[in-house]
Amino acid sequence: MKDRLRRAKAVFTVAALVVLAVFAVRGKVEADGYKRRLTSAYYHAFTELTTANQELDAALRKSAYTTAGPLREGLYRQIYAKALAAQYALGELPGGDVELEEAAAFFAKTGDYAAALCREDLDGAGEDLAALAGLSGRLNGVLTDLQAQLEAGRLDLAALEGARQALAQATQAGERQLGGTAFQETESAFPEMPSLIYDGPFSQHLSAQTPRALEGMGQVTQEQARQAAASFLHVSPEVLTLAAAGEGALPTYAFTLPLDGGGGYIQVTRQGGQILAYFQDRVPRAPAMDADQAVTLAQNYLAAWGFARMEPSYHIQREGVITIHFAPVVDDVYCYPDLVKVTIAMDDGSLLGYEAHGYLSQHRDRVFDPPAVDQAAAQAAVPQGLSVLAAQKALIPTGGGTGEVLTYEFKCQTADGGHVLIYVNAQTGLQQNILLLLEDETGTLTL
Repeated sequence: MKDRLRRAKAVFTVAALVVLAVFAVRGKVEADGYKRRLTSAYYHAFTELTTANQELDAALRKSAYTTAGPLREGLYRQIYAKALAAQYALGELPGGDVELEEAAAFFAKTGDYAAALCREDLDGAGEDLAALAGLSGRLNGVLTDLQAQLEAGRLDLAALEGARQALAQATQAGERQLGGTAFQETESAFPEMPSLIYDGPFSQHLSAQTPRALEGMGQVTQEQARQAAASFLHVSPEVLTLAAAGEGALPTYAFTLPLDGGGGYIQVTRQGGQILAYFQDRVPRAPAMDADQAVTLAQNYLAAWGFARMEPSYHIQREGVITIHFAPVVDDVYCYPDLVKVTIAMDDGSLLGYEAHGYLSQHRDRVFDPPAVDQAAAQAAVPQGLSVLAAQKALIPTGGGTGEVLTYEFKCQTADGGHVLIYVNAQTGLQQNILLLLEDETGTLTL
């Protein structure tokens, strides 16, 4: 078993180095010439490889926190699908079919292990997947860096040498004997890859159906839309100039307006005359407030626009601008399908952006069925090794945004100090979803 893992890791190393070798052949020219020489297919293949490995890495990491149930099975299928996608992307890169086939072996065999887990429980699967996640995570860092260098036209031999050394370190993970059929060839049929749609509470879970918040509302005229935009921005209607009268799934009237330090752009739905989005292109000066102060200002804006209780979910802060995602809270349930985004300039607290697509698409009066499982029982679905920091009820989208499910949201701390959100179905007591939190000084992102 140990020798087999060593061979697998060797294949992994060969896979990564072959990718680098492919680029090294073309990296001998100047950086700007290198970028011009990339064919669209070549660049697309590398982008697909990077994306597939990122999603594979996220699925492997999430699997470490799952317990028995549909979510775990879904993650195993996602690991299989993303490993296969990475294998296909490798196959599209030029530079020697035999080498590329060997390079794809790591992804193929990782997928094979996930397929085996879909068929039966294997001893030590959690630790096996954690070991694979460590390898994919290290590769993910190198591929992401190479992607950034490609896009900037800065990929050269020195960078490739640095990447090669990083990959060498990436394969120096602790060895582990994988259980079951992790690295056995399999010819058994695997179910057709599912349509993988991210349906976490912070996703763009929007469909082409009529926005629910606009149901029953009549059409407004251009002038009525202009009045609505002026009221929202506290400006005179005369300063708004019609920029577009859009059609599509959600028709709008769009207006522009001149502002000090930049222009503004606002969209009003033609059905109901509701504000869909607003953007201002002003570049803020140095921040004069912290994130908490900006969140309070954003909540004040929402209250002035007539929103009821809106609580911040997470935020992103960059270059003096902060964007906060708010969810309405109804009967102590955080309604994540109805997100509203507000962007604040941190120099003077002015409004730089507003986006209510999720809210207009999904918001409506809701009556929640009493949970069949109480919070204490639901917490039993949080795996050992995680420390629960906070808990609340949350409504999250499911089925690609076409459905919703009431859950308990548990914010947990991992053994390494990171944070993860575990969503447990309030009716079944089984895990419904998992989000990994990526936190730094700029805010929080979710995977």
